[in-house]
Amino acid sequence: MADAHKRHFDIVFVWRFDRFARSVSHLLRALETFKALGIDFVSFSEQMDTSTPAGKMVFTVLGAVAELERSLIRERVKAGLRNAKAKGKHVGRPLVSLDSSEIARLRAQGLSWVKISEKLGVGEGTVRRAAMASAKTLSAAMPAND
Repeated sequence: MADAHKRHFDIVFVWRFDRFARSVSHLLRALETFKALGIDFVSFSEQMDTSTPAGKMVFTVLGAVAELERSLIRERVKAGLRNAKAKGKHVGRPLVSLDSSEIARLRAQGLSWVKISEKLGVGEGTVRRAAMASAKTLSAAMPAND
């Protein structure tokens, strides 16, 4: 929008207008801003041109339909996740179990986090988190010296 206010362009051209804005109200605010700045909005897929009155009307209606469709999809996904959890299925990424003693042994040999992650076939962040969790567990299990 900053470039629009600086008048760096005179038309906004998008592939699909429903990807431009999160909601109809956001879309309409952007269109009002573009209109005030003398910038036209054209959507290639819908063959929509807001420089005409009919284009503005159809654009508003299609924007509302697109928002409804996104909301319905979101509701279906949430319902599907609730259903899967109710059936006891694991939702999300599969859990990865790592041998923290193996990580410690490889670090003691001087291997980098990247090399360890490549050797174990997991991401570097996963290796680091496993090492940190192991270190926290060990420090919590050790008695404090008074």
